[in-house]
Amino acid sequence: MPLHSLRHALAAAFCLSPISLFAQTSVPQLDTVVVTASRSPQILQEAMGDVTVIGREALQRAGADSVADILARQPGVQVNNNGGPQTATGVMLRGANANQTLVLINGMRINSSIQGGVNWNTLDPAAIERIEILRGSASSLYGSDAIGGVINIITRKGEADRPLSAWADLGFGTHSTVKAATGFSGASAGWDYAISASMADSDGHSTTTRADRFGNYDPDADGYSRHTLNGSLGYRWAPGHHLGLDFYNSYIDGEYDNGPAFPTAHAITRQQAYALTSTNDITEKWQSVLRVGLSKEAYDDRVWGTRYSSLLRSYSWQNNIKLTEDQTVSAYVERLEERPLHNEPMSVDRRDTNAVGGIYQGRFGRHALQASVRNDNISGYGNRTTGSLGYDYDVAPGWTVGIAGNTGFRAPTMFDLYGPTLWGSNPDLVPEKSRNIEASLRYSSATYELDVVAFRNKVEDLIASDGGTLRNINAATLRGVSLTAKRKWDNTSVYAGTDFLHANNDSTGLRLPHRAKQSYRMGAEHQIGDLSLGAEYRYTGHRYDDVANERRLGGYGLVDLTAAYALTSHASVQVRWNNVFDKDYTNVHGYQTPGSNVFVNLSLRM
Repeated sequence: MPLHSLRHALAAAFCLSPISLFAQTSVPQLDTVVVTASRSPQILQEAMGDVTVIGREALQRAGADSVADILARQPGVQVNNNGGPQTATGVMLRGANANQTLVLINGMRINSSIQGGVNWNTLDPAAIERIEILRGSASSLYGSDAIGGVINIITRKGEADRPLSAWADLGFGTHSTVKAATGFSGASAGWDYAISASMADSDGHSTTTRADRFGNYDPDADGYSRHTLNGSLGYRWAPGHHLGLDFYNSYIDGEYDNGPAFPTAHAITRQQAYALTSTNDITEKWQSVLRVGLSKEAYDDRVWGTRYSSLLRSYSWQNNIKLTEDQTVSAYVERLEERPLHNEPMSVDRRDTNAVGGIYQGRFGRHALQASVRNDNISGYGNRTTGSLGYDYDVAPGWTVGIAGNTGFRAPTMFDLYGPTLWGSNPDLVPEKSRNIEASLRYSSATYELDVVAFRNKVEDLIASDGGTLRNINAATLRGVSLTAKRKWDNTSVYAGTDFLHANNDSTGLRLPHRAKQSYRMGAEHQIGDLSLGAEYRYTGHRYDDVANERRLGGYGLVDLTAAYALTSHASVQVRWNNVFDKDYTNVHGYQTPGSNVFVNLSLRM
């Protein structure tokens, strides 16, 4: 690793340590709160739908893993990438395409207006407080792109009634990887604040193999450097009235293989997200939430000269009205302005979406109901209306059964529609659409947790190339079952889960690329005094790399080990060893994964 990178890491990790020595550490434990399932805060146990929350503790245990790596350990999630955390990555929920997953940062969409996906390589786990996953078509809540579900990334923020606290992390690992992060947060006299900075640097591994079909193979290592700044500032100027600013700014300079003639091929990607939110309790039963947001991506390939950016401006006003103690209605209006740029000329460079929607939540004894409807008016398409209806019934203490139906859609990207015809763009494309139905059985107690979800999602008007031009030529059926079970003892916890997925093209009967029919996961964690030990196992079945199902990607099983030790009440060390047995596998034909790797992290919490 270059000496200057090490100096930067050391400086970043410990620059706030003197401040942190005077901070307090006692923080009360609260119920997990989610916002994605209903667009408003609610306790996770009361949220309807297939929802998972990845908390700060799990993110801390992830070591040098990327956000996509962390998501890959969750039910119903499959991931592929082109050889490393700095390369193109796709995250698929319940077998839907990667661009059919809507991704938010603090509630603001960041899906690209150019390529439709998300720059996962710019997302740093060190800046994230939690990740909320909502599976199933959710366009009736969030509009376009939410066919497979929604992933909402909540960054680290200040908290009410919390004194100044500071933290720092410094870690080293395989491939000369170093990560450092530091930050502070607190609240006083009505103000709440948080700011953090992080960096990561790695020499990496060669992203391609000799099996690469495009002549990109080059045995040199492909590394990356990432820098992130994240923060929030808020003021509670009266009880029930809060004004807050959130910001996230990250960029990554990542290398990739482009053949021996270009040994230093690399691309720079940036992701930004800013939001100003005013939350006001107009009365005891009426809350108004007004938000103005801006997100921007930028991509610059230094070999091919490909440059593009997407600017998204969003405006929303949501009103939450409490009808009774157990019934709530939310109504909102939204506007999204897309302003993409590309080095290749586009015939249209602006698109606006105006939306209006409503949500109802009610509980009646053992019965719970949630309904939502939304209309999106998109430039060039007119109106798209989607809806959702869910019902839960508490059959016995701890046991709940549920059923839900919802619809979704994904509008073609502006580049799909208005880019050069050489790239296959077609202004006659229509939005993809879906109809999803699911049933669930859940049990929860202080000792046990059980989740069983079965779903069927019919997706039509899928956009694909007919050999040169994009067309709405495909339909697919996604159906499956996901099962997860957990058991806790005093000092030990274990979990196991499995996903069965049928994701086929309706016309050909062939499996959609990069989807495994089955995956399994299990793990255990045991506490011995100040020492925590963990083990994880994941198995992913074989997949195909192409629509013709001719290039088979073999199944694989991975064993990961974790350990954490509390050195003092303010300092701890964590170790993560991924792929202990150095399993050779790939997610995309011709690209390779990092192999066995270890990361050691020192944490200070003051």
